Amino acid sequence: MSATSIHRATTGITNGRRYVSSDDESTPGTGGESMSMDAQQDDTEADASDEEPTLEGSYDPEAVEERWQQRWVDEEVYAYESDPERDPNTLYAIDTPPPTVSGSLHMGHLYGSTLQDFAARFQRMADGDVLFPFGYDDNGIASERLTERELDIRHQDYERREFQELCREVCQEYEAEFTEQMQSLGTSIDWTSTYKTIEPRVQRISQLSFLDLYEKGREYRKKAPAIWCPECETAISQVEMEDDERGSHFNDIAFELVGDDAPRDEFVISTTRPELIPACVSVFVHPDDEENQDLVGETARIPIFGHEVPIIADDRVDMEKGSGIVMCCTFGDQKDIEWYQAHDLPLRVAIDESATMTDLAGDYEGMSTEEAREAIVEDLDEEGYLRDRWEISHTVQVHERCETPVEFRVSKQWYVELLDHKEEYLEAGREMDWYPEKMFTRYKHWIEGLEWDWLISRQRDSGIPFPVWYCADCDHEIMAAREDLPVDPLSDEPPVDACPECGHDEFVPEDDVFDTWATSSLTPLINAGWDWDAEAEEFTMDKPELYPFDLRPQGHDIISFWLFHTVVKCYEHTGEVPFDATMINGHVLDENREKMSKSKGNVVDPDDVLADYPVDAVRFWAASAAVGDDFPYQEKDLRAGEKLLRKLWNASKLTDTLAPREPEEPEALEPIDRWLLAELDDAIEELTAQLEEYEFAKARDRLRTFFWNTFCDDYLEIAKGREDNPSTQYALRTAHRTFLELWAPFLPHATEEIWQAVYSDDPDDLEDNSIHVRDWPEPQGYEADLEAGETAMEVISALRRYKSEHQLPLNADLESVAVYGPIEGFEDAIQNVMHVQELTVLDAEPEVTTEVASIDLDYSTLGPKFGSKVGEIDSGIESGDYEIDDEAGVLRVAGEELEADLFEVEYERTYSGDGEMIETESAVVILED
Repeated sequence: MSATSIHRATTGITNGRRYVSSDDESTPGTGGESMSMDAQQDDTEADASDEEPTLEGSYDPEAVEERWQQRWVDEEVYAYESDPERDPNTLYAIDTPPPTVSGSLHMGHLYGSTLQDFAARFQRMADGDVLFPFGYDDNGIASERLTERELDIRHQDYERREFQELCREVCQEYEAEFTEQMQSLGTSIDWTSTYKTIEPRVQRISQLSFLDLYEKGREYRKKAPAIWCPECETAISQVEMEDDERGSHFNDIAFELVGDDAPRDEFVISTTRPELIPACVSVFVHPDDEENQDLVGETARIPIFGHEVPIIADDRVDMEKGSGIVMCCTFGDQKDIEWYQAHDLPLRVAIDESATMTDLAGDYEGMSTEEAREAIVEDLDEEGYLRDRWEISHTVQVHERCETPVEFRVSKQWYVELLDHKEEYLEAGREMDWYPEKMFTRYKHWIEGLEWDWLISRQRDSGIPFPVWYCADCDHEIMAAREDLPVDPLSDEPPVDACPECGHDEFVPEDDVFDTWATSSLTPLINAGWDWDAEAEEFTMDKPELYPFDLRPQGHDIISFWLFHTVVKCYEHTGEVPFDATMINGHVLDENREKMSKSKGNVVDPDDVLADYPVDAVRFWAASAAVGDDFPYQEKDLRAGEKLLRKLWNASKLTDTLAPREPEEPEALEPIDRWLLAELDDAIEELTAQLEEYEFAKARDRLRTFFWNTFCDDYLEIAKGREDNPSTQYALRTAHRTFLELWAPFLPHATEEIWQAVYSDDPDDLEDNSIHVRDWPEPQGYEADLEAGETAMEVISALRRYKSEHQLPLNADLESVAVYGPIEGFEDAIQNVMHVQELTVLDAEPEVTTEVASIDLDYSTLGPKFGSKVGEIDSGIESGDYEIDDEAGVLRVAGEELEADLFEVEYERTYSGDGEMIETESAVVILED
């Protein structure tokens, strides 16, 4: 499918959604009596921007969400206005991850972007200005492969500048799609603050970074072994490797000793890579290996290929692996490289850049490594050198992008020096706040395990060029002038006419490009407008108030990629940690808690989800797991989100019928109303603390419980009988307005629609009147006996359930009710709401007897432990011949003592007095006959 056709196919993903009709949802506060709903709106399409917000009819998320998404963008509600003189503490800046422009939005994008938006929306209301930018990572191998796939071409068939232009054209179509998809999520991104990792401004910053690190002595170019991907045909860095468990064979191969006076005829080495035998340059034995010490100093002849190599002692040999004797090939792994450098060994290259055997392999030249491996083993066997061969499963290092096993090749590459600053990067990590804190351990372990400097050069066509030329005679490096950046050495001339080192006038342009992470690691500096000020002769920032950024949000899988490299670059350039805190999100798993994979067929398509559910319901789902945890995709959370939207809408409609929109505050609030607002103060304080700590799941659940249970199910029911009471009117409106503000970061579309329909002074002016630019609620200092109010609510709920179970109208009178529990000050509320004629508050608990209802045994453990005695234990329990020792936590029966993990007791409480008892968490209620 072409980029254009993909873009058309996903345009308008809000269309065609499935929404559950609100007719099946009871209105909050009606005790099960359904509020009548208007018929579904007719299907005639209208320009969403022309519709006015209204509480009429049922909630129509399809129309509502599309309308507000468009208006938020058109009216630049979330645009950030820079002021270099501003105190950095008065704004909140997010260093957002630029997603790879690959043409599809996956569940990770949807989830991660929504978490970022929770933080942005809360901080915008709590602290004021927020920069929430968006970037497009269209730089590097992903863009190159996308272009080749879309246009059915090969990058090798084009000049670099021509191919890069094709990449820009293809990526531009995907960027437009990405923009539309991100806007359809309702994120509060500032669409006036976007960047592309390949645009000229970013190319300049990336090349400036290179020049600055070069001048500081933090970069070097060296011909050395480098990690190489044969599939991508480029060098890669350590961070781009991952371990993969794969099947293979161990091969025991005999090597002959050279010379008549050799201590023995042969020895055996074990290897999984016989195709590397033609690249063998030495054999190593551990100095403590007494059995094989006679080999040290001798010479070995390589089977089949015939060349001779020295046998050397080295304590890096693993004596427990294979035969304990190791061949060193250039190169099979990191240890080979260490030996090559430590012992000044010769270089033998048997495998080329595409994992094809070279002429050094003789008869095997031109074969792939896999083909050569099998052919060499067959020939070793035929010529009598193969002693044994058996199947194994072992860990192979592969390129994380294409899952191809890596090779190690000697070539000239550019590096950023890391290993000498590892402790400084660790200290920079310690200065940041980590959410969750446990993620710092991953960062720490990565740094401690670093074995290579950062290789930043790539042998690709799509990317930002190195601003370097080399003298054709002495290879002296010629750097571009800062004022000329960005440059492409393949097209532009060097800034000098002659080599300053030798005077030669011919130059060779560098044709490598930067690793994409060398640019993505600069996102804080890109967003802060970092550049070289030639007049002041120093680096400056256009938006210095942003740096360091407040938050770096990202996935845990790229801590070693993006987060670490950003710390490296920004620390080396500015001497500061680039952000104050980092929020690490987990991955979305399938319903069986397995990683989503196209090959497994368990991938959930976000377009399908957004076609079936309102965006706000998807956002409700995204807040269902603690930050940092992987969690399963479950539709029940989406359905719960839909129900919440209907609850919020219906509660708003009911509030509108019960109280004027701007009631006056009475001189004194009645106890039940003051209690509600005191509970609201308590919730605001708790929610604020949770959102400041990025505990979105806790905040969501706390708010939902308070809104759904306390406000909708309990208080609205009370308000229905007190709609003419000024105290209730004021409390009802105050709570409703506050709930809209508290829900705004989670449910931006629904809250905006209700706010504009009910409370906005000017719905046509969103910049000043959007709910999302209001101040975050603060506790108002209401005081009440929270325990007594909560107990009173429990009593009201219990009596309402009693009426429902006995098929009594909610306004039916209850003659006499007695309550044991703290309800002081709320007696009138209970009587009035539940139509209780006589309410008595008991000083002592009623006569309630607690008896054992049943004892459940864990037979899976009981059987093996007690054998034939189980029957006697059962009989003892049935006859009541047992003793439960609560203090010791044991059950004594049939002469045995059962520990607490073997049994579970269920108790039953019964009331022996007159009337019917109902128990709540904090009270005992007696309905007297």
